[in-house]
Amino acid sequence: APAPCPDPTPLWHRWSQVSAPPKPTPPWVGGILGWWGWRSHPQPGFSLRKFWAFTGPGFLMSIAYLDPGNVESDLQCGAVAGFKLLWVLLWATVLGLLCQRLAIRLGVVTGKDLAEICHLYYPKVPRVLLWLTIEVAIIGSDMQEVIGTAIAFSLLSAGRIPLWGGVLITIADTLLFLFLDKYGLRKLEAFFGLLITIMALTFGYEYVVVRPAQLEVLRGIFLPYCPGCGREELLQAVGMVGAIIMPHNIFLHSSLVKTRAIDRSKKEEVREANTYFLGESCLALFVSFLINLFVVAVFGQAFYRQAASTAASAPTPASSPSDNATVSVDIYQGGVILGCYFGAAALYIWAVGILAAGQSSTMTGTYAGQFVMEGFLRLRCSRFARVLFTRSFAILPTLLVAAFRDVTHLTGMNDLLNVLQSLLLPFAVLPVLTFTSLRPLMHDFANGLLGKVLMALIAGLVCAINLYFVVTFLPTLGGPQFLAPLGLLLATYLAFIAYLLWTCGIAHGAPAWARGHHGRFAFGVPPEPPPGVGGSG
Repeated sequence: APAPCPDPTPLWHRWSQVSAPPKPTPPWVGGILGWWGWRSHPQPGFSLRKFWAFTGPGFLMSIAYLDPGNVESDLQCGAVAGFKLLWVLLWATVLGLLCQRLAIRLGVVTGKDLAEICHLYYPKVPRVLLWLTIEVAIIGSDMQEVIGTAIAFSLLSAGRIPLWGGVLITIADTLLFLFLDKYGLRKLEAFFGLLITIMALTFGYEYVVVRPAQLEVLRGIFLPYCPGCGREELLQAVGMVGAIIMPHNIFLHSSLVKTRAIDRSKKEEVREANTYFLGESCLALFVSFLINLFVVAVFGQAFYRQAASTAASAPTPASSPSDNATVSVDIYQGGVILGCYFGAAALYIWAVGILAAGQSSTMTGTYAGQFVMEGFLRLRCSRFARVLFTRSFAILPTLLVAAFRDVTHLTGMNDLLNVLQSLLLPFAVLPVLTFTSLRPLMHDFANGLLGKVLMALIAGLVCAINLYFVVTFLPTLGGPQFLAPLGLLLATYLAFIAYLLWTCGIAHGAPAWARGHHGRFAFGVPPEPPPGVGGSG
């Protein structure tokens, strides 16, 4: 027999063919990548067209990071601590992203939003209490929009439109919203993009005009320390976390992701949707972080450690309101003093940015309110009715303060509403953590050990912040007549949080804690009843 032909394959290539297979990814690396939505098996390549198709919900969600309450918190943070708390802004935004990631995954995997799942799992009394707390958060957010819009109109008109008149003008928001809503969600998403662009341009203009020290800004972002800070700076840092992460926003985002068509029978499509939605949310929150950074840096440069007498003696443009002797740093006086230092253009551009922030937040609040009401109560309502419901509760107290008090009391309401949002935050974080950790509901997309530990730490941080707020705020209330009702309210608040922690513990692997109805937190919910039959109580 003829001798076999020699193998023409190069020797180095033959060695590579018989070499040992690549080492598997270490478990801890796989856990981190898997928790963020990446898997070791092949993924389809990134598609800009697909990314554009999934773009929209994240930017609508990011509006809550840019509402007038956030602007109020930002400017006070800059005035009180300069650039020293910018790292708190950064990490509060990261914490918000982690919470939004859970909302994304819940909506994409289950096809239901957080309110709908709460209806299926919680008994009647906790379900109604949870709905009421989220409604209070939505109404509080709408009040901040009314305040911001009223102040913006007063600044733009040089004080000719009184604050109570600006509050009444906000009723027209309902007509604008309904006009845009009839053109579909994608058109509304585009309008939100326009409002975010306006905020970026206006607050970015203030940043360029004021010219803060760039090195100090970078140091404040990346060095997590606060030299010389005391109780006031600590309270401001705590308030910033409460202003950025808003409870109704988690419910909103879990519902918005349902607007994209996803074949949930295919894991790859679900995984791909999670990845694109998360990428869009990262981009949207990066933009919101920059806008908040602009505000903090502007007021940190212009107002930090500035004497009130110096600010009050600054030349006043003829177009500025005449009552600028008071130099309290809030949305209103902040715009006035910017006009004093940097010209009337700075004042008007600031007012336009505040107006854009206010207009955008009313629409997201309306969507969130409709989704929450329909999910918790299985009650269908038109968006027109929902706008009237929310705005009627928001306008009355705001109108009374605007008519019978001054602008200081009106802007002071923003601080109280930020505290309220922080206190209500556990009622959104704990449910979304509970359900995204429930394997019978989420299957392969349930939170892993790393995700459970990380989110448990975040939930603990939120509860600690709220406890600090309560301990700090109670001594400021004068008179013993408030102690009894506040004590009862505090006991109810803590008991409800303890209940949510208990159900969260069941979902995290403690089925022995389950009793009766709560067995579904360990083993999943039974099939839904047919239409017309209410959920179990």
